[in-house]
Amino acid sequence: MRVFERGWLSSNNVLFVDDARTAIVDTGYATHAAQTVELVRHALGARPLDLIVNTHLHSDHCGGNARLQAEWTCDTLIPTAEAEAVRAWDEHRLTFRGTAQTCERFAFTGTFAPGTALVLGGLRWEVLGAPGHDPHSVMLYCASERVLISADALWENGFGVIFPALGGETHEHGESDEGFAEQQAVLEAIAKLDVAVVVPGHGAPFTNVHEALDRAFSRLAWLRADPTRNAKNALKVLTVFKLLELRETTFAALLEMLDDAQIIGAAAAMLAPRNAWPVLMRNVLEDLAKSGALVVEGERITAPHASV
Repeated sequence: MRVFERGWLSSNNVLFVDDARTAIVDTGYATHAAQTVELVRHALGARPLDLIVNTHLHSDHCGGNARLQAEWTCDTLIPTAEAEAVRAWDEHRLTFRGTAQTCERFAFTGTFAPGTALVLGGLRWEVLGAPGHDPHSVMLYCASERVLISADALWENGFGVIFPALGGETHEHGESDEGFAEQQAVLEAIAKLDVAVVVPGHGAPFTNVHEALDRAFSRLAWLRADPTRNAKNALKVLTVFKLLELRETTFAALLEMLDDAQIIGAAAAMLAPRNAWPVLMRNVLEDLAKSGALVVEGERITAPHASV
């Protein structure tokens, strides 16, 4: 088992090799697909890639699928709940259009669901449901080695944006709890596992699992107390993601993105009325510039460093 730690535009890739077959879990973003192919080719040498497994179908986790499939005749397994959307290539249901992101069309040869198991690297991996960040996401857990591939359900410092909370049903107090309750349940499920090492979807693998869970529970409680915090985080994350892809854009283009991308627009709508979106985006960009995530020069917005 080998982990390719990627930048934040692409998810990490986990490569498995045993006598029976080779496999990769998650394939990064489309603009890094050629690099993903080269990383896999260098690691495998003369052996072909036999299998792709996707923990979920956000574009940063499956954007290399098509290029890898073109390079090698490999099987591809996706979460069962995503099969119909991929078969029809419904970019709305797959969230690509809603997040203003791209993904080259790919095919799949099979599906898997929570409660089943996969053999990767000669080891048995249990498939665990991980809704919250994404309703159909899964994690992979190897009990014998005490390793958890957590995707975006748990990072060393948090977890992925709770996307369902950007447009869920409201509860008795008026706020939406969709996604937050699921994320809570996932974190509680991880806490019950015997885990020595977590391989997250982003960032380096880590061993301080209990501390990471404590931070994740604390952050979730903070977000859940005021869902607009999750919306603001989503707006920031998706804006930075777009900048990492484009490298440079304009303020006008970012405002257009709010109108064209439903998920980004939903986050903005939770924070301000439509006529106040220009002010909202100016404030978001100012916060991101202060943190060093991007550079603002008048109407020109740039990403400060290349992402790998």
